[in-house]
Amino acid sequence: MAYHRHAGPTAYTVGTMSERFDCHYCRDPLHGKKYVQKDGRHCCIKCFEKFCANTCAECRKPIGADSKELHFKNRYWHDNCFRCFKCSTSLVNEPFMLKENNKVWCNKCTASENATHCKGCQKPIIAGDQNVEYKKTVWHKECFICFECKKVIGTASFFPKDNEIYCTSCHEQKFAKACVKCKNAITSGGVSYQDQPYHAECFVCATCTKKLGGQRFTAVEDQFYCVDCYKSFVAKKCNKCKNPITGFGRGASVVTHEGHSWHDYCFSCKKCSVPLANKPFVFHSEQVYCPSCAKKL
Repeated sequence: MAYHRHAGPTAYTVGTMSERFDCHYCRDPLHGKKYVQKDGRHCCIKCFEKFCANTCAECRKPIGADSKELHFKNRYWHDNCFRCFKCSTSLVNEPFMLKENNKVWCNKCTASENATHCKGCQKPIIAGDQNVEYKKTVWHKECFICFECKKVIGTASFFPKDNEIYCTSCHEQKFAKACVKCKNAITSGGVSYQDQPYHAECFVCATCTKKLGGQRFTAVEDQFYCVDCYKSFVAKKCNKCKNPITGFGRGASVVTHEGHSWHDYCFSCKKCSVPLANKPFVFHSEQVYCPSCAKKL
């Protein structure tokens, strides 16, 4: 594994000047003293170690401005603290492995004691080997293969199924549902309508192609329409108010008679305006009348 090695933040010394030049934290003057510039602020050596210095992962002490520092995966060590947890050999400029206890191990100790074994070949995974980790299980990169086609997956996308791993192509062919509209596999997401699967980009309004997933829509035979397009192009018009009958909200109930349609609240006597939905009526000259008014025609 690679790590970064560098000295701590550069310490400067300020000569005598008339203008004040103080530590950001303790406000002590820095003229004639060493100081460290950190994140645009100046601080004395003591405050740097107290407030700014990284903590060594091994000895838990701050890494001072004059110390050499190594870091790996957001962890930091003093130069002489970076040693194998098992044999104490210095690992500066040597290959190593950071194990579960956040301790660094040399190659030799890693291989000989409690080495992680590849699930594919059962051989130990040595520091420096390329590997793939999934659900606390580790494979050599070349051992991480598709259960179906046996090709190396490596670091490419894959799909787990039970205790088996499949490459994207094999998973699509073997398990993925096919979109009712385009017939291609749905690899992620998707929309279901009446137990039929669709890609989100395939489940759209037949007129304006607006995506309908999570939106109100109307199905007419094999076509889907958003509310606006259904009102404008598909919905029947009320015989009385001439507005579209959408089946949404007020007026969801519809009255039909001899090829004509009405909102239920529009289905009333032409003469006295009494509501006639679910009541006897007389249909005369394309108009609706209650029986009493019909007798007076």
